[in-house]
Amino acid sequence: MKFKSLVSGLATAAVLSIGAASAQEEITVAYFLEWPMPFQYAKVKGTYDEAMGVKINWVSFDTGTAMSAAMASGDVQIAVSQGVPPFVVATSAGQDLQTIDVAVSYADNDNCVVAEKLEIDKSSVKELEGKKVGVPIGTAAHYGFLKQMDHFGVDISTMDIVDMAPPDGAAAFAQGNLDMVCGWGGSLRRMVEHGNTLLTGAEKEELGILVFDVTSAPAGFVAENPDLVSKFLAVTAEANAAWNDGSKKAEMLPVIAKDAGMDEAATEATMATFVFPSVEDQLSDKWLGGGSQDFMKGVADVFVEAGSIDKARDTYESAVNTGPLSALATN
Repeated sequence: MKFKSLVSGLATAAVLSIGAASAQEEITVAYFLEWPMPFQYAKVKGTYDEAMGVKINWVSFDTGTAMSAAMASGDVQIAVSQGVPPFVVATSAGQDLQTIDVAVSYADNDNCVVAEKLEIDKSSVKELEGKKVGVPIGTAAHYGFLKQMDHFGVDISTMDIVDMAPPDGAAAFAQGNLDMVCGWGGSLRRMVEHGNTLLTGAEKEELGILVFDVTSAPAGFVAENPDLVSKFLAVTAEANAAWNDGSKKAEMLPVIAKDAGMDEAATEATMATFVFPSVEDQLSDKWLGGGSQDFMKGVADVFVEAGSIDKARDTYESAVNTGPLSALATN
């Protein structure tokens, strides 16, 4: 796999300073296409720029691991909806990133799909041994793949595991070049056109496969710009609240769909599987009050056992900074 070289590269890049970002009049924020979220309405309307008093450059990425690398190099100051596994991979490698909010929970929108020609279901998953799988290494999909294969007793050492971003995996899967593929969002929708999932979102959660993304940023940037980060999170929270209560859904949907590169029907269907926790919920024990930190440790331990990373941190408490988000709750 290419995973260990990636981790080594992140560890090296982690020593680079991003302090200069605080003196800039603009920042760069990473996000995903085909991953529709309420913040995109505010993104398009320029609400972030206005509230923060800086110019926001928005750059799309294919994977959370690429987001980590961009933050390590100083090219990106904030990453929206980075998967917990790539965040854990980076922080385990020594990169000083911090989670600053819970962006979205989506157990039904991240999964692995088996080619329909194989006719493999829950009763015959062992037949996947020896097969070729496309997995975006170090992501939530990778973690889910490892946990599912462990649950079904599949020996992954027999499998040909190829590191592929979801869009590439979906294309290869459609061409019949993969026996199984893992991904999320629009790519997952295309994958299921040619195969079937083994577990539902609810079934995955019963196995402890929580699937959620965080908003992350280099610790140095957060420390030097706490007010700026709080303002960013405030705009996000406001957009989430408007979507959750349905008050502006009709107005927001077409804007979000266009920005995500999707049609409105697909956008609405995708977002129906998403949960956008309130600030109060995010600060609760389930999430940033302790649950997320415990989950990060669990993810790291699974990756260590699988040989994907060399070691886990003793604790991921310092990888979560609730300061900027807590400031919203007290205002």
